[in-house]
Amino acid sequence: MAARGFGLAVAQMGPVHRADTRAAAVARLVALMQEAAQRGARLVVFPELALTTFFPRYWIDSADELDAFFERAMPGPQTRALFETAARLRIGFTLGYAELTERGERFNTQILVDDSGRIVGRYRKIHLPGHADHKPAAPFQHLEKRYFQVGDEGFRVWQTMQTRIGMCICNDRRWPETFRVLGLQSAEIVTLGFSTPSVNIHWHEPPHLRMFHHLLTLQSGAYQNALWVAAAAKAGFEDGFHMIGGSVIISPSGEIMAQSQSEDDELIFVNADLALGDRFRQNVFNFAKHRRPEHYRMIIERTGAGEPLGGGQNAQETP
Repeated sequence: MAARGFGLAVAQMGPVHRADTRAAAVARLVALMQEAAQRGARLVVFPELALTTFFPRYWIDSADELDAFFERAMPGPQTRALFETAARLRIGFTLGYAELTERGERFNTQILVDDSGRIVGRYRKIHLPGHADHKPAAPFQHLEKRYFQVGDEGFRVWQTMQTRIGMCICNDRRWPETFRVLGLQSAEIVTLGFSTPSVNIHWHEPPHLRMFHHLLTLQSGAYQNALWVAAAAKAGFEDGFHMIGGSVIISPSGEIMAQSQSEDDELIFVNADLALGDRFRQNVFNFAKHRRPEHYRMIIERTGAGEPLGGGQNAQETP
């Protein structure tokens, strides 16, 4: 099977502090994009909410203060330089940001831009973590359920730049349905940005488990759906609140092919062979041949866990 090389880059960002400007954040993204192009990338993946600090950690009462974190247009005056650079360098990118629609809807959004600088895809985050109520006793808030609506456009895959690309964001990676729905659309690459705090405010969780679970979900999603995963972190101490790094590129075998070494702005790159996914899709994960959806109905019929189908504790075993 002939190799199909695709230059794939992930651009990790260090902290974007609350006092930092959009222009400063965009300048950092442009520099990372330029490095990606120099290394031969066709696509570079940027983090979740890449243009601002991770503002859901703050309880914000003022509508004007909250609006300042959102983009009303993409590209806008402050982000246009990123699109112009992409068109000039002939490189595509994905970018996470807070979207405010004309109807006043708020989404945690990621866009896919092709190598002509044109938006070809949009994903709005579906699995929103955290809470909507004020938790003043917590070390910080995680208010995505207060500031964002659940994404309304589903998980989709776009045919562009001679491949098939799907997107998700941060907490979506923890749910196997995310990758399966994208895999069923024959995605070859899945991109995501994430902003993961190193502290779990709901219960004590050793910090090393945060990184372990992050990598575990990405590696299993890549392997079980025969696709490449490219994940970009915003990391480090952002306004004093620590977020994990661990930006990675993972192959359809589930192996980590590149991983960031810092919590700063850092680019990682792999010349990804898309044909590796073909081998898995034609064999062990040949969905058409081996899947049995008639036995998976519970996945869409139940949201929370319910009673076992086998009956109670005293049920007789079937001979």
